[in-house]
Amino acid sequence: IFQLAGLAVIAFGLWLRFGGAMADFASDKKSPEYFFMGLYVLVGTGAVMTTVGFFGCCGAARESQCLLGAFFACLLVIFAAEVTAGVFAFIGKKVAIQEAQKIYEDVYDDYMKNPGGKVNRTIYRYHLALQCCGKDNVEQQMGLPCPENIQMPKASNCLAEIQNVIDADLRLVGIVGIAIAGIAIFGMIFSMVLCCAIRNTRDMI
Repeated sequence: IFQLAGLAVIAFGLWLRFGGAMADFASDKKSPEYFFMGLYVLVGTGAVMTTVGFFGCCGAARESQCLLGAFFACLLVIFAAEVTAGVFAFIGKKVAIQEAQKIYEDVYDDYMKNPGGKVNRTIYRYHLALQCCGKDNVEQQMGLPCPENIQMPKASNCLAEIQNVIDADLRLVGIVGIAIAGIAIFGMIFSMVLCCAIRNTRDMI
């Protein structure tokens, strides 16, 4: 279960990093570091969970108290990391939103000063990923490279859409973090129960 959960967490973190709407911001020279740091912690935790699951299986199969104790210690570290990441995501959400909005505003201003070229492709990529166009009102869409068939009213406010995307992504990260913390708690309980059972069995022998 831990190995499968770890692989699922890695896949989820990599999908948010490279496959979601925010992936386009990562391809720019500037990127919302607060947001991506949380994803890196998530992927790292998934990798540790996969490794720890292997130790847990070996410890249970070989009835090794040492391996089970190491399994418990690793789960405790994972639990602490998830709590820290959750607090970090909650505190840093506002900063992450401001960073992503600032990146879009910089690209928007660059396009207004000199339409065309690389800036044109960059701002269109953002509009396509977020399905929006402009910052404040419909009038600002005039002359902007906007995707076809975007829906109103969100089409006229990319800043609000950036906030919605980051809010939704961080909510998913929070849900995954809580699930991992819950699994870690059960894992610690079961590892200690198994460790005590092995000790009692050996004492009886």
